[in-house]
Amino acid sequence: MINIDLSGKTALVTGGNIGIGRAIALILAEAGADVAITYLTHADDSTVNKIKQLGRKSLALPLDASNSAEVNKAVTAVAQEFDGHIDILVNNAGGLVKRLGVEEMSDEHWHKVIDINLTSAFYCTRAVLPYMNRGWGRIVNMSSVAAHNGGGNGSVAYATSKGAINSFTFGLAKELAPRGILVNAVAPGLILDTPFHETFTPPEAQRATIESIPLKRPGLPEDVAKLVLYLSSDLASFVTGDVAGINGGVYFA
Repeated sequence: MINIDLSGKTALVTGGNIGIGRAIALILAEAGADVAITYLTHADDSTVNKIKQLGRKSLALPLDASNSAEVNKAVTAVAQEFDGHIDILVNNAGGLVKRLGVEEMSDEHWHKVIDINLTSAFYCTRAVLPYMNRGWGRIVNMSSVAAHNGGGNGSVAYATSKGAINSFTFGLAKELAPRGILVNAVAPGLILDTPFHETFTPPEAQRATIESIPLKRPGLPEDVAKLVLYLSSDLASFVTGDVAGINGGVYFA
């Protein structure tokens, strides 16, 4: 049997207290990693406590990942807690904010969406890299099917930010390959049991989307987490610069 063992590895998952981020944090801990998480609005000890119950180190830090100074401070705290190294970074923090058409969109909304989805990944990656210099590293960025199809109504800014995440992933993979650091992205489709679709996608729209999915079901946070686990492991040692779709087959629907 193939066994994924991340013992001795440390991970930082932004936005790791809810939804997809929480599922990622937990599965990395189950595989043996010590895991730090950040949160912005969802202050809760349950994720950290569950990780500690697995016998792993963990901490949760409040963080606006679009604030450079806050990111630098948080990453330094994580590195100090984890003996000076961060092996796995999952840039999961982000969101749609609000559905708005371009004509009605303010400058503030545009910049906020770009900052929380794209700039945050840049800030966190830049801050983590000095602690990821041991010949082995993994960075997983959170893209979206919206980068491929433009997203639903009122999500141009969000889709743009996720398209840019793909380009960020490609360029970063080239830059960091000589250091043994692999960089990939995952691009979820409809993933339920998350605040994203609970907030922004009405039930009738969810049902219509599910009907269009060849597998005839939505994804769950655990589906995405399993893919992130693979990309964070030695099983993916020849995978870098890839955007892995996880959407039940909507590309060929």
